[in-house]
Amino acid sequence: MKKRTVILISICAGFLTVGILAAVLLRYYRVTTVYVEGNIHYDNEEIMEMVMTGRLGNNSLYLAMKYKNKGVDNIPFVQTMDVDILSPDTIKITVYEKAMAGYIEYLGKYMYFDKDGIIVESSEQKTTGIPQVTGLNFGYVIMHEKLPVDNPEIFEDILDITQLLNKYGVQADKIRFDKAMHKTLYFGEARVSLGSNENIGEKIMKLKGILPELSGKKGMLRMDNYSEEMRNVTFELDSE
Repeated sequence: MKKRTVILISICAGFLTVGILAAVLLRYYRVTTVYVEGNIHYDNEEIMEMVMTGRLGNNSLYLAMKYKNKGVDNIPFVQTMDVDILSPDTIKITVYEKAMAGYIEYLGKYMYFDKDGIIVESSEQKTTGIPQVTGLNFGYVIMHEKLPVDNPEIFEDILDITQLLNKYGVQADKIRFDKAMHKTLYFGEARVSLGSNENIGEKIMKLKGILPELSGKKGMLRMDNYSEEMRNVTFELDSE
C-alpha cells in the first residue's frame, strides 16, 4: 500500500511538473511582436491571420515547428512560409510567393501562369504588379498545366520582358503580342510599341525615363526602331 502511494505521488508530481513547464512555455513564448517580409499579394495583417491560427497560434515555439520546411496549402499565390523565432516573444514570418510571369482572362477568371506558361493560380480578382498578357492563342486552360499555345517560345519572350520591366522598375498593365511576336505595352490609355526583341533592353531603359511624360495621355509611343544609333521616338495622340 505504501509503495503504491509513493508511485501515485510520483505520477502526480510528474504531471504537476509537466503542467508547470507547459504553462511557463506558453507564457514565456507568447508572441507580442511580429515582423513579416516577402509578401506582395497580402498585407502584413492578412499574413498574420493566416499563420497565427488555432489554440497555440500565439506561441512562437509552436509556430516555428508548424511551418518548418513545410509548404502551404489553400493560400493562393503563396508557395511556403517560414516562421523564425527572434526572441521568445518575437517572430519573423518570411513569405515565399509563387513566381508569376503574367495572367490571362478566361471564363470570367484571371488565370496566372509562371515563366514556363504553367497555370499556377486562378482568381476572381486582379493582382497588382502582374501584367495581363493578350495575343496568346489557346483553346482551353487546365490548372497546373502549360497553356496550349501555338508558339510555346512566346513564354521566353514574356519572361524576358517581365524581367526587364522589374529590373528598371516599370509596371505595365498589359503586354500584347501580335502574330509577328511584336510587343505593345499598355500603361492606362497610353501604349508603347516595342516591336521585336532587338535592342529590347535599351528600349525598356529608355522607356523608364519617358513614362512620366505619358501620364494622362491617350496614344501610342513608337519605339519599334529605337537603338543606340537611332534614339528618336515619337508619340502619336489618338484621334478623338
